[in-house]
Amino acid sequence: MAKECPVCGTKIIGRADKKFCSDYCRNAFNNQLNKDSKNLIRNINNRLRKNYRILEELNPNEKTKTTKTKLIAKGFDFQHFTSIYTTKTGNIYYFVYDQGYLPLENEFYALVKRNS
Repeated sequence: MAKECPVCGTKIIGRADKKFCSDYCRNAFNNQLNKDSKNLIRNINNRLRKNYRILEELNPNEKTKTTKTKLIAKGFDFQHFTSIYTTKTGNIYYFVYDQGYLPLENEFYALVKRNS
């Protein structure tokens, strides 16, 4: 019995454990499988990606200060972050992956990079 490609249905020729007829079909199958099925997930991932790029751009030396105005002007969204870190003194850092920010007085923010 000949195996068929799950994407296009053509006969598979080659090794016994081969699952797809071509690289195109293999890629198409995996892209469909890994596609964000909901717009909500895709939109949140895009916002997180944008926030990360903004923090990375404003913090090239792994520790600096900036203003809320600069962050907002670049399109930073304060509602989307990946984790929160609270220090022993009670300071709350908000992180987007390894890039973080700490709200300071007078709408200033300390930008930091977490070392892994």
